[in-house]
Amino acid sequence: MEVRIRLQKVGKNAKKRYNYRIVAMAGMSARQSRNLEILGHYDPAKQPAVVVFNREKLDKWLKRGARMTDTVRSLVKKHPK
Repeated sequence: MEVRIRLQKVGKNAKKRYNYRIVAMAGMSARQSRNLEILGHYDPAKQPAVVVFNREKLDKWLKRGARMTDTVRSLVKKHPK
């Protein structure tokens, strides 16, 4: 099973201000389907944007062979913790 680390849209559509979770999901599953594990969250509505993720969990999934999407990869590069 291919695992992807990607964004999952959460929250209400209040003036197009979505929040996102950074999650590990099966590769071909739909965006709103069940995730394997929540790794963090991303709030682009705040200034500056808030990115919080658990580095230990992220590294654990990467060691298992999970691949990050381009968006998540850029968020992790911009906010190393």
